Amino acid sequence: MYRPKEEEQDHIHIMQDHVREHVRELTGLEDTSGIELFGLMRMMMNLCEAIETEHLRELDVSGPRWGLLMRLFAEEQDGGVDGITPSSLSRFQRVSRNTISALLRGLEEQGLIQRALDRSDRRRFRIQLTAAGRQLLESTAPKRIEHLNRMVSGLSRAEREQLIALLSKLYRSLRAASQTTMDGAQGG
Repeated sequence: MYRPKEEEQDHIHIMQDHVREHVRELTGLEDTSGIELFGLMRMMMNLCEAIETEHLRELDVSGPRWGLLMRLFAEEQDGGVDGITPSSLSRFQRVSRNTISALLRGLEEQGLIQRALDRSDRRRFRIQLTAAGRQLLESTAPKRIEHLNRMVSGLSRAEREQLIALLSKLYRSLRAASQTTMDGAQGG
């Protein structure tokens, strides 16, 4: 299990104290937990993306592309043999249609997915895994999951479960707040 060195822990605490002090000076507010949490989440995501990019480099598949392949695999396992529309993938990944189009184009060029006309609506396409895409997932998923597990090994199993529960709760709260904001913007 990875445990940060004492000087790393001290550096993080010093940095957090520094930010907290400046935010309090700037705003006059005592509670700075919101900016601290969002700052830490942003730093973690940047670090995770850098680590993930390096790890996935050998597969020649980016993190977002890997996520799409996993989504297509899950759809297939759930009986969705006809595939899924690019619009659905766009909503699932929470990215624009242009971004999804670029990701899908790359996966298609790699031979990992294919586009097929929708049987019920010939104006739409459905995206499916190819045999090569399925093979890539099946052959690399165990190593990928082990790698992700190593990345969080600094936390005990109970801490990981608690963090998952807390992040899930925060996610639901953010979704509700964003929906309220969007509803207000549409009504005003």
